[in-house]
Amino acid sequence: MNQRRILWEGAPTIAFIGNYPPRQCGIATFTADLLEAISAEAPETNCWAMVMNDIPDGYLYPPQVRFELNYKNLADYRLAADFLNMNEVDVVCLQHEFGIFGGSYGSYILTLLQNLRMPIVTTLHTILKEPDGG
Repeated sequence: MNQRRILWEGAPTIAFIGNYPPRQCGIATFTADLLEAISAEAPETNCWAMVMNDIPDGYLYPPQVRFELNYKNLADYRLAADFLNMNEVDVVCLQHEFGIFGGSYGSYILTLLQNLRMPIVTTLHTILKEPDGG
């Protein structure tokens, strides 16, 4: 008796924000695994990734990656918000880890989030008791 409740018509779109393979880090692996698991469990869902690049030329990403940001460029975060809104993404799934977003303490991600017109689900991978170290 496994019933699914339909929350919207058509194929919902989930955009995952974080890192993605081939970038080698735990967040990249987690994001890819989560995207693939949701896609497998709900194949009608349109899942894709928006990624932070830590090198100028980026990486050779798979087709699941639809948008790349230079994590140090604030303008990229504004463009990313516009891209998500224009593509009528239903839900953003943010993978938060200290050090992957630009700005003071990763503040650039706030510019993106404040300009979105859809719900945001956030996974906090690390929570620092005292971010300043003091």
